[in-house]
Parts: sequence; C-alpha cells; structure tokens
Amino acid sequence: MSSETARDRASEILARRYDVLVVGGGNAALCAAINARRGGAEVLVVEAAPRFYRGGNTRHTRNLRCAHDEANEVLTGPYPEEEFWDDLLRVTGGETDEELAKFTIRESKELWDFMNEQGVRFQPSLGGTLSLGRTNAFFLGGGRALINALYLTAEKLGIEVLYDAEVTDLEIEDGFFSAAAVSYAGREHRVEAKALVAAAGGFEANIEWLTEAWGPEAENFLIRGTPYNKGSMLRMLLDRGVKQIGDPKQCHAVAIDARAPKFDGGISTRLDCVVFGIVVNRNAERFYDEGEDFWPKRYAIWGRLVAAQPDQIGYAIIDSRSIDKFMPSIFPPIEAGSIEELAGKLELDPGKLRATVDGFNAAVQPGNFDPNALDDCRTEGLAPEKTHWARTISEPPFYAYPLRPGITFTYLGVRVNKRAQIIMDDGKPSANMFAAGEIMAGNVLGQGYLAGIGMTIGAVFGRIAGREAGNYVRN
Repeated sequence: MSSETARDRASEILARRYDVLVVGGGNAALCAAINARRGGAEVLVVEAAPRFYRGGNTRHTRNLRCAHDEANEVLTGPYPEEEFWDDLLRVTGGETDEELAKFTIRESKELWDFMNEQGVRFQPSLGGTLSLGRTNAFFLGGGRALINALYLTAEKLGIEVLYDAEVTDLEIEDGFFSAAAVSYAGREHRVEAKALVAAAGGFEANIEWLTEAWGPEAENFLIRGTPYNKGSMLRMLLDRGVKQIGDPKQCHAVAIDARAPKFDGGISTRLDCVVFGIVVNRNAERFYDEGEDFWPKRYAIWGRLVAAQPDQIGYAIIDSRSIDKFMPSIFPPIEAGSIEELAGKLELDPGKLRATVDGFNAAVQPGNFDPNALDDCRTEGLAPEKTHWARTISEPPFYAYPLRPGITFTYLGVRVNKRAQIIMDDGKPSANMFAAGEIMAGNVLGQGYLAGIGMTIGAVFGRIAGREAGNYVRN
C-alpha cells in the first residue's frame, strides 16, 4: 500500500464515529478491544507507536502471573488466591487497595483460558533464579508472540487499528467523554466515540516528568521499555478532573546492565546474578541484603536501591562458582583474575573493594547452598547481613556487572473501580471512561512488584474495561 493510499485509508477510519475508542496498543488495550468487539461494539484502537514497535511494554514481557487451583501442562502446581495475596502484600508492604487487589487476583484465574482462546500459547517456565514454574505462565515466543496473537484476533474480529496515531486532546465535560483529537501524518482529526478506554501506559519514557519526581538523578535512569510511553494520556486525564492514584516516585524499577541503551533494552538487559554474590556502590561498599528472598519477589526493589547510590550506579560481583547459575545479560561480564584487577576495571578503589570482599567472606557461615530454596547460607556480623545464598567470593576468575536503575513502568495513575470505570475528583465514576494497564496499575501496586503481575493487571482490567464499555454502548 502506497503512503498516499495509507493516508487516505487512515483519514477514512478517523472520520467515522465509533462505539469504543481504545487508546494504546499493548496487552491491556488489545484485551479491552477484543472484549468490546465480542460484545458487539465498533472499536478503534489508536497506537502512538509505528506498527513494528506496537505493543508498548508488552513486547518485552515473558510471563503472566495467575492464580489457579491445580497444575496443568505448563504450571507445575496450584497457586491459590490466598498465597497470591500474601505474596502481593509482602512486596507492597500493604500499599495497595485491598479490595481491588483481591479482585484482580480472583479474576486472574480466568486468564489462562482467555489467553488460549485468543491464540496465545504457553511454554514451561525458564529455569535459573526465576522459581516461577508454579506461579507464572510463560508465553511461547515471549511478549512479541503474545502481542501478535492478540492483534491477529483483533484483525479477525474486524477491529480497526491505526498506528503512528497519537491522542493530543480529549473532550471531557462533567466526567463524560465525547471525542478525542488524534494526530496522524501531520494532521489533527476529531474522533467521536461513545466510550473511551485509556490503556496508553505510564510516563516512564518522559525523562522531564521523571526528573520532576526524582530530581537530577533521573538523568541516569535507563528505560527498559518503549520510548512511546510519555504519559501524555495520563496527564490529559489528570488535568481534566480525573482522580489521581499513586506516588510519582513509585515504579517498577529493576537493576539492569549499565551498558544497556537509554530506551527499549527490554528483558535481555536485566541481571539475575545479584543473589549469588555481593553488590557494591561507587565507594566499594555493600548497601543491601542481596539474599533477602527469591529473586522474582525482590528483583524489582533493586532499581530503587541503585538509584539511591552515588551516581546511581552499582556493581554486582561474583566468582567462577556462580557464573553459570543465572540467565546472563546480553552483555558479557567484566572478568579479572583478582579482586584488585577487577576494581581497576570498574574504576573502584582496589583497597576498599578488597576490604569489602574480605569482610564479607569472613562473615559467611557454613551452610547447604541451594538456589531453589531459602537456604541456610548466610552471614553473621555484617551490616547489612546477607540472609540466604551467601558463599565466599574466593574462586577466580572474578566477574562483575555494572548496574543502573532500569525503569519499566510508573505507578502514578488514575483511580478506577472494579468495573474499570475512571473515578473523577468528586469521587463519582465516569459513565463512559474506563482504564486498564499501567495507567491504573497504581491502584494495585502502591510500591514493590511481583514478577508477571503487570501483565495480570493489564489483562484483568483490559477485559473488564472492554466488557463494561461495550455494555455502556448497548445500554
């Protein structure tokens, strides 16, 4: 199709009046669009990214956390709602809307069947430090395969999708949506719809907004996901009387390889070696318990921990016994024959790093090392202690990975209820505006993160938003 023909086709699409306008192109948006369409609604999806980069952060995901009562061909055992809630409560420290969180967990039990019905396929869990075989379903082919399956279903259902299309304004009066301004190919188009589903992600790719919250430290953050999540949709909604939820400094932030690109590095830049060694800062000092809990329950705190260190950088250090125990980064480790040589390559003080390693080694207690359990390998007499998986760093060669805060998505968002209705500042739900995904994840995630729960929130509330938008249109 020529560019001129494509523009004409897009102008024709944008000139129609729709039942449901879905803003965003990831998991939450597609789940909403599919459910709305299955309910009989005429649906338009507008995605700010080009077609190749469609899908937002869903492109980089690997798995989905879901409650279930028994094992199946992929999940190795039951994961009851009560255990899921206990895991979420632990990582959030209680910073969650309990009613919405428990509702999300209960609804997650339907996601396995729903995703299979949309053509999504699963594979057994990856090994290493993940320990997710019982709790999380891994997508066969990863996030891009998932998003391709959802788009294929949307296409078969007759859902209109427009790429490179950014919403630049919203017409909202007294909590009621009537139209959106959509920029496409240099022109503004007014698109009317009976209902709106906001599923356009957070503001993690907006460095200026991150700096407002974090200060100049944000300049050193790396963005793991899409560069298209600028938060413009979120800002428009908040400026038009929508109730805010969450803290702008709270986010899914993990420690990633400092050599990763500024944007879109994805899952391959994550480092899973932390539990097998020590992590030091620019001053060659440890600053947190590397073995506090299983990695999927703690990996998301390490971005914030590194962000609080001088120059927002850290260094994970292991020895030869641990180099094959985790999924490696896309970048090779920095290798040295001695701790002093390693310090030189990292531009750290050799004497300080040697003292830190020696002090750690001296504090390691005898135990039975087991990467698949909360073992009894710990330290004694250190601050901070390492409570599990503590082994001396003594077998050369020695390896290091530089760490930076890697921001996946932000938790500042819009308030919703169990029908995915957007709540206005006066406390009343909008009749025809709904939200799903990162833009409302702060209702469930006040802080902390559980591996795979972002996909859970997006799919659960995407399905509900689509269903409720369709119900509103019919009624």
